[in-house]
Amino acid sequence: QIQLAESGGGLARPGDSLRLDCTVSGRTLDQYSVFAIGWFRQVPGKERVLVAAIPWRTGSSYYSDSVQDRFTISKDNAENTVVLQMNHLKPEDTAVYYCAADRLPPMGRRAADYQPWGRGTQVTVSL
Repeated sequence: QIQLAESGGGLARPGDSLRLDCTVSGRTLDQYSVFAIGWFRQVPGKERVLVAAIPWRTGSSYYSDSVQDRFTISKDNAENTVVLQMNHLKPEDTAVYYCAADRLPPMGRRAADYQPWGRGTQVTVSL
């Protein structure tokens, strides 16, 4: 079983940058137990939406249209960490951000494709 924990986030002004880290750990963790890690975000009353995902081994990353060219997802396999670097932040990026694991290929786009989840971290972008 694996566990995920988010860190980073907080308060930022429009145009600022923030970094989110997702640390993956677990008794059975190896390179075959996770196919991809995704970063989702959720605002009150709305469903969780995938903003970026990266294969744990090799392959292309995914970005939603709303964050393309502003956010970058990367991984450090040695540290079992996936980083979401968020640049040029906008007020509409305000949300709770979650990381989650996709255990099987292909890389999913829906929240239902991912399990388990971290507890989330708040990102607020405001003047």
